[in-house]
Amino acid sequence: MGCSGSRAKERALRRRRETGLKDPQGRCCDGFRHTDRSRVGCEHGAGARDHLWLAGISAIVAIIGIFVFITKEGAGFFGTGFEIKEFLASPLWRPTSEENPTYGTLALIAGTASVTGFAVLTAIPFSFGAAIYISVFAPPRAKETLKVLVELLAAIPSVVWGFIGLSIMNPLIIKLFDVPVGLNVLNAGLILGLMSAPIMCTIAEDALKAVPDKYIEGAEALGATKWQVVIRVLLPAGKNGLMAAALLGVGRGFGETMAVLMASGHSINLPDSPFDSVRALTATIAAELGETANGSEHYQALFTLGILLFVVTFIINLTADIVVRGPRKG
Repeated sequence: MGCSGSRAKERALRRRRETGLKDPQGRCCDGFRHTDRSRVGCEHGAGARDHLWLAGISAIVAIIGIFVFITKEGAGFFGTGFEIKEFLASPLWRPTSEENPTYGTLALIAGTASVTGFAVLTAIPFSFGAAIYISVFAPPRAKETLKVLVELLAAIPSVVWGFIGLSIMNPLIIKLFDVPVGLNVLNAGLILGLMSAPIMCTIAEDALKAVPDKYIEGAEALGATKWQVVIRVLLPAGKNGLMAAALLGVGRGFGETMAVLMASGHSINLPDSPFDSVRALTATIAAELGETANGSEHYQALFTLGILLFVVTFIINLTADIVVRGPRKG
């Protein structure tokens, strides 16, 4: 009885610590009676919660403000004979034509999707393999070194990656595959895959670390090797986080601008080969917005592309969040 009573007290005290509540005798969440110091500590905790609340609200307000701005700037395009079928299904993007300006985004969407898809196919093996090695196989010192290197890789500016694609990958692809131009889907996809790999690796590692230790210990107690633990335990248990990492990599690639502009060839095509030059949505906005008259139809069409990008990335991030949370029970 005494043992069970003490365990019940410990559980109650643990719940008070987690919730920050006081017991009926006026003791604080740490089990001690109130003093001036503990009261000040509780006040600091309330202040920290207020700051976090303000930070969260400010982020939401900023996102809403961005969406309102691009919608306001692009809304006029919907009143200029806008046809959604032509906008989404036509491969012709000729905004500067004097006789018949055309605003079809099919080729731009196809170029963005092809580069992003190739990038994800490139990044997943590298990022997930690195995450598995760091989480399971790497010794402590190597683990910390690799984490720093991954973070440094994420810190390389996108324009530097664009220079790598333009000056290194371009002649290399021409020489290896005997093609006339090395600025194409293959080049941009490889560069974008290397850019997306660090964030995917970090999220994948967090997903693997979140697997409960009792799962791993139980598998090892049954005689499983490290690879069996990875294949039979870690990957199935962390699949939601790994899928979220892949989706966030897609979002990262979909919104990239400078590296894709420099490595893709910036040519309006419906690609049917990795060696075709393409143009992405983001690259189109970056290349043309500075040369358009403020408030013109071309200007509004570019902001409509921004609305399209905003909606797509929002859907990708929302999907990743739903995947992380997993299916709700009951």
